[in-house]
Amino acid sequence: MRRADFIGRSIMGALSFLKDSVFSEEYAQKTGLGQALDPRAKLLAVVLLLLAVLFSKNISFLAGMYLACLLLALLSSVRLGFFLKRTWVFVPLFSLFVALPALFDIVTPGEPIAVFKVLSFSLTITRQGAASATLFFLRVLTSVSLCVLLVLTTRHYALLRVLRIFRVPQVFVMTLGMCYRYIYLFIEMIQNTYMAVKSRVGYVSSVNKGHRVVAWNIASLWQRSYHMHIDVYNAMLSRGYSGEPKVMDEPRLRPGDLLCLITAALILGLSLWQNRYLS
Repeated sequence: MRRADFIGRSIMGALSFLKDSVFSEEYAQKTGLGQALDPRAKLLAVVLLLLAVLFSKNISFLAGMYLACLLLALLSSVRLGFFLKRTWVFVPLFSLFVALPALFDIVTPGEPIAVFKVLSFSLTITRQGAASATLFFLRVLTSVSLCVLLVLTTRHYALLRVLRIFRVPQVFVMTLGMCYRYIYLFIEMIQNTYMAVKSRVGYVSSVNKGHRVVAWNIASLWQRSYHMHIDVYNAMLSRGYSGEPKVMDEPRLRPGDLLCLITAALILGLSLWQNRYLS
């Protein structure tokens, strides 16, 4: 029963991922500040802001950048809880655990601010270590937030089109487009396979029989997915796909887009200036 529950939870996790992807597309269709910007200007502005985050060595500046990301998410009609869930899980939390050893004097010697004992060991948190760990974590968190905000407020085909405008290799863009289209069909196939096995078999009476059922379904799923990706590609070719993403209306730069680029460039300049004169 526990194994069956594990499989069921895995299927529900895949469906939850599918649901989040659908919600992301819905956010891109809403009316907000991020959605109103030209995709080209938006991508270039995010690159400039990422450079500003990378070059900055000021914790207050990075904290301000992160708060600005949250404000932009709200102005783009993105629910704050949904945005925080997508930006705090995995990469930022992993970076937090990576940065934890830098807090202690064993890794970063300096001025002690807290001392405590773990069993027979004495650990000291230094001011320099806390600053270094905080700086690293804020850089990762702000960078992830900027990238997630870009993806949430931009439709996938427009983003692929912008990547080609900036000379990203065609094979890379085509692979992303195929994966985006194929993953929906693949998750639905997994769900249908699981429900079919559960409705016909119910529960497995022995380990050997369970292994045979799982092995047969893995082989069947692999064969079906192989034929499906060929069918998907042929369907795209029959509808005029030539490797280049196409959109119905070509975007045009407006004064708001230029203002966005100028603001991002000024923030990058501020980051470089403070590194030279305030560090």
